[in-house]
Amino acid sequence: MNILAIGDVVGSIGCNFLRSHLPALKKMKAIDLVIVNGENSANGNGLTPASAQFLFDSGVDIITTGNHCFRRRESYDLYDSCETLLRPANFPPSVPGHGFCVVDMGRIQVGVINLMGVVYLESMDSPFDCVDRILAQGMPKITVVDFHAEATGEKRALGYYLDGRVSAVFGTHTHVQTADECILPKGTGYITDLGMTGPIHSVLGVKPEIIIQKMRTKMPARFDIAEGDCRIDGAIFTIDEATGRTVGVERLTIV
Repeated sequence: MNILAIGDVVGSIGCNFLRSHLPALKKMKAIDLVIVNGENSANGNGLTPASAQFLFDSGVDIITTGNHCFRRRESYDLYDSCETLLRPANFPPSVPGHGFCVVDMGRIQVGVINLMGVVYLESMDSPFDCVDRILAQGMPKITVVDFHAEATGEKRALGYYLDGRVSAVFGTHTHVQTADECILPKGTGYITDLGMTGPIHSVLGVKPEIIIQKMRTKMPARFDIAEGDCRIDGAIFTIDEATGRTVGVERLTIV
């Protein structure tokens, strides 16, 4: 089984670029399941019902999110009603939505867990304790984790913590693809960060001059999405359906 995981999609420009390339990519790489982090898919940031539907209509199967998941109030009901739209599982239980799902693909089931880091981000329930509780409930043999986190050390620690217990762990949030894709010793596929889907000449998707001004003046600024050429960053995890272990990891960038 081939699972394609795609890094944070930024704004309508990133959504449109993804739509223009995803069908061919799925066919060329024989992709069975597509997971996309969509927490910045709306212009400005956050996710709206319209941006989520655009991603699903483009061929995405599961949308994961992160610290911006609740920026748009109009999406709150969708988190409750859509089983394949996830928010981090270690949010307090009183918030909308759910943090994991199981997709029935006919011949096999696939579990997807969405977690958020706590280093340099909001104070949340421990992602380590949270994932333990989820796995204790019983998840399919093939289960993958989107760990939306800032710190490289926290991501790698969770990867090793889950090695042999899940099929793959991939990081999101930093919008910068890392070159450390690997299969951990007990068979879990891993990459610290998938990267970003959006404008190449940007600072994490935003116009560079805006970020430069904010960093120099410390004044608030509206984060307008950059324009121009785009890229898709992600990784393909090839997983043995009999064992649930990853047998291949391919990091990819499409421009």
